[in-house]
Amino acid sequence: MFKIFFMALVSMLLSACTTVPVGVTPVDNFNLSKYQGKWYEVARLDHSFERGLEQVTAEYQLMPEGHVKVTNRGYSTEDETWNEAIGKAKFVESKNIGFLEVSFFGPFYGSYIIFNLDEQYQHSFVAGPNTSYLWLLSRTPNPDKTVIDKFLKISEKLGFDTSSLIFPEHSS
Repeated sequence: MFKIFFMALVSMLLSACTTVPVGVTPVDNFNLSKYQGKWYEVARLDHSFERGLEQVTAEYQLMPEGHVKVTNRGYSTEDETWNEAIGKAKFVESKNIGFLEVSFFGPFYGSYIIFNLDEQYQHSFVAGPNTSYLWLLSRTPNPDKTVIDKFLKISEKLGFDTSSLIFPEHSS
């Protein structure tokens, strides 16, 4: 399962590079210091590299070299094991724009676009290189329904297929 997770991610990165979906605009006034730390995946569009995973989290940490260490973790209900992927991210434009590229495999990078972020850095709406990649991240595993409703409304308006979203379970 672990190899499949990474191979699928590689194919996404190879085919996608660092593009931005039509209509999606990265946030400005982005502050990586505030974004660092642990985020819970509340919703996602399905991809083989996350298929069957619950309790999914992402952790971001600024490294001395200037890149961002990315640690994605999820529990495979089928294998009853934890899967972890460690990668790195770097800014595509400037450090105050929420447009990064992330890599889990060498020189191949894929888009990581933060297109909605509240002022307290508690909820983040993230897209990949096209409308097939979408995530709702939160500092808590169960955000308020108003956050989810806002995510659905904005994402649907931007052309994402919100009817196909997966809402992974999180243990209490």
